[in-house]
Amino acid sequence: MAANPRDILLRPIITEKTSAMMQDNKYTFQVPLAANKVEIRQAVEAIFKVKVLNVNTIRVFGKTKRMGKNIGKRSDYKKAIVKLAEGQTIPIFEGM
Repeated sequence: MAANPRDILLRPIITEKTSAMMQDNKYTFQVPLAANKVEIRQAVEAIFKVKVLNVNTIRVFGKTKRMGKNIGKRSDYKKAIVKLAEGQTIPIFEGM
């Protein structure tokens, strides 16, 4: 896939549910549809200098939305839930 780890982690996903998961050392990112678990693990370890225990991925299908008589579709995306080793954190998520 991509050589640059910053091309793998597109953006963090911050919601009430993911904020609660951060207490268990689980962080959620949006990743490209073609990214696999090994690439995601290597990208998180390279960018944030942390130890990743496991990676779970979920394929999220885009919803069909209407605006009056027009029908459109949101894009599909993949999200990755990354569990870190005990005592490690990702600083950009702190204070959310």
